[in-house]
Amino acid sequence: MARNARRSARRVPDRKQAPKGNKAPRQRARGRQLGRPSAWVQEHARAALGSLGRMWRNPVANGMTAAVIAIALALPASLWMLLQNVERATAGWDAGARISVYLEPGLDSSAVERASNEIAARESVRVLERISPDEALEEFRSLAGFEDALSALDGNPLPAVVVIEPAADTPRSASALESLAKTLDDIAGVDRVQVDLEWVERLYALLDLIERGVGLFAVLLAAGVLLIVGNTIRLDILNRRQEIEVTKLIGASDAFIRRPFLYGGLWFGLFGALAAWLLLAVTGMLLAGPTARLASAYGSGFRLSGLDGAESLGLLGAGLALGLLGSWLAVGRHLRAIEPG
Repeated sequence: MARNARRSARRVPDRKQAPKGNKAPRQRARGRQLGRPSAWVQEHARAALGSLGRMWRNPVANGMTAAVIAIALALPASLWMLLQNVERATAGWDAGARISVYLEPGLDSSAVERASNEIAARESVRVLERISPDEALEEFRSLAGFEDALSALDGNPLPAVVVIEPAADTPRSASALESLAKTLDDIAGVDRVQVDLEWVERLYALLDLIERGVGLFAVLLAAGVLLIVGNTIRLDILNRRQEIEVTKLIGASDAFIRRPFLYGGLWFGLFGALAAWLLLAVTGMLLAGPTARLASAYGSGFRLSGLDGAESLGLLGAGLALGLLGSWLAVGRHLRAIEPG
């Protein structure tokens, strides 16, 4: 018995004396598991590549869908680009806006000087020219051609005029100019204030109207993109109805089934936005030459500009968001209606 006990003791190794090198394979295996992407990332990558592969297998129909989305995105973007160029071209048109302040007729020279100095003391204006009654009469005589009629007058009926322009920090708006004209009209000796910016205000009012129209047009076309993407995803769901039923029978979750369709909408939005950006870039290059020649004919150095980096990213983001939203609405509505049996 003592001999058998000694043999058993030799066969059972001491745990404390177990080689430490056995832990190394387990540590290496754990390191490989940590270095691998998670199952969630793998499933999303598989769904994204699978939806892209299905689009590639049917290039004609999917290409036409992406082209329609591109046109729907390019139309409001092109109008926005045109509006920005028009605003940039007309940005300096109100820089030379002039305000004519007519003093009361019959003021003596000291009263004219006091009124002119009080106008010039305002921080919101900059005096460009002071025209005395005699200078105004001489200018009117040289322009009007009524020398004999003016010579028959007993006195000079023309008032003194102070020509000013708003300061650089004064807002170029109808309300700001109206407030400035009211403050100038309250000065003693001022008879009337005339603002020569009415046509510029009409232009800016027209630009504001066009800007709102572009916004409404963009909303309508965005709804059209949602309908296009939603209808495309709906047809894809109906074509794969049996596959979805079998997938639900084996226990797949709704999130697993929904994932490829959502990525399909993202791909449609991305390709449509890229095509829209390319269409706008080509249009800008085609119009750059004629625009430059027209500007040079008017002595201007204006050059047509396209979308900048932020606006390009906004266009891509809008395409992705509309594609994802359209596919989400379509999947959420039609996927619940498909059940096994």
